[in-house]
Amino acid sequence: MRQSSLVVVANRLPLDDNAAPDGACEWRRSPGGLASALHSILRQAPATWVGWAGGMGPAPRLPDIGSLRLRPVPLTAEEQRGYYEGFANATLWPLYHDAVQQPVFQREWWDTYRAVNQRFAETAAEVADRHAAVWVQDYHLQLVPQMLREMRPDLLIGFFMHVPFPPPELFMQLPRRVELVHGMLGADLVGFQREQAAHNLAQLAKKLLGAETTAGAITVGGRTVRTGAFPVSIDVAEMRALATRPDVRSRARQLRRDLGESKRILLSVDRLDYTKGIEHRLTAYSELLRDGHLKVRDTVLVQVAVPSRERVESYRDLRDRIEGEVGRINGEFGRVGETAIHYLNQPFDRSQLAALYQTADVMVVTPLRDGMNLVAKEFVAAREDDSGTLVLSEFAGAAAELEQAFLVNPHDLDGLKQTLLRALSADPADKQARMRAMRRHLAEHDIMAWARAYLTALDHTGRLARRMLH
Repeated sequence: MRQSSLVVVANRLPLDDNAAPDGACEWRRSPGGLASALHSILRQAPATWVGWAGGMGPAPRLPDIGSLRLRPVPLTAEEQRGYYEGFANATLWPLYHDAVQQPVFQREWWDTYRAVNQRFAETAAEVADRHAAVWVQDYHLQLVPQMLREMRPDLLIGFFMHVPFPPPELFMQLPRRVELVHGMLGADLVGFQREQAAHNLAQLAKKLLGAETTAGAITVGGRTVRTGAFPVSIDVAEMRALATRPDVRSRARQLRRDLGESKRILLSVDRLDYTKGIEHRLTAYSELLRDGHLKVRDTVLVQVAVPSRERVESYRDLRDRIEGEVGRINGEFGRVGETAIHYLNQPFDRSQLAALYQTADVMVVTPLRDGMNLVAKEFVAAREDDSGTLVLSEFAGAAAELEQAFLVNPHDLDGLKQTLLRALSADPADKQARMRAMRRHLAEHDIMAWARAYLTALDHTGRLARRMLH
């Protein structure tokens, strides 16, 4: 294995689950998501990506994707259950999302999480060139920075948390809180979506490790770790190009005809997850229909729920509840030939999403808690004519940037209902002004601006950012 001067370490390799007909690897894209965020950056510069390929047992041999080399990390079925389904997604994920679902603490999961993190760190150490930059991603691998530093002190190590990072009063529930904070602080730079998350880490480091903290820096064990907010974004140019493609525009026109030319279309695109507020959204929409504020003859909701973590029982239960509620609403309010909700529990490719984004009158993005939410940004980027309206949760990281959206507290059902009605009835000139302002912001704060800001902060010389973003 050749060594690389840039190594990305993430839970999953960015591979499509279905191989191309010729056996080549294809980039794995989904609504929002890590692979989508990094796609535009890593297709430009030689790098190695360390991650799990998705199968159980020995690591497969994988061809490169362009200039990107893939180094798979093997996982057994038992490790996948304990590390991924267990500690990462039944313990950390709910806790980091304001405990909207009760976190589960099982002692044996921790041992598996630590062992798998060690394997990721060892693999990264093996493929990284001397003085290379290693960019570790997200909550699955919080122990990797410190493990890697102990093995390879010559490396420049970055860590980026894509999900929210909780306040101390929540984080302190974790039985292994000291090890997790210590693991993150093995990095030279710890990046978050929002400044409050960086402040939360500083408070925890001071409380748990006796660290000294200043604005943007944590000093512990004789080392200073820098922290900061680097709001992740999207490839705006790619989405704009996709949205203007003739086939995508034709598909959007066909969708509009299929859904009803005269109807007002509400659209939501989410990963099927309890943090996304899908059940709250369905309740609000149902009550608007019940009270007569909306009628099926002139309004329709399209809910895309991309399958997620289907092996986890709580996610299967969520899917069953949502499908049951959609059936109830359609049964109660639908008419022959007119459906109240079009519910789609399936993956969508980028062109299909771009067409859907252009079809909607109102995009409804109402997670209960979200690190950023790139779907909201994708919708804005796709609206080339400055039309369309965005209803956005206050608790999505994107709300700090897309201030012109109709912001809402999704826990407040009455407020959510009123906001949906305001968005549907907004003055066209007001809607256009809001969209134009959000599109201007995105044009200046795209994925390249995010990468440039983070990598420049990681490597003060600027060489890393220039090499990746030439």
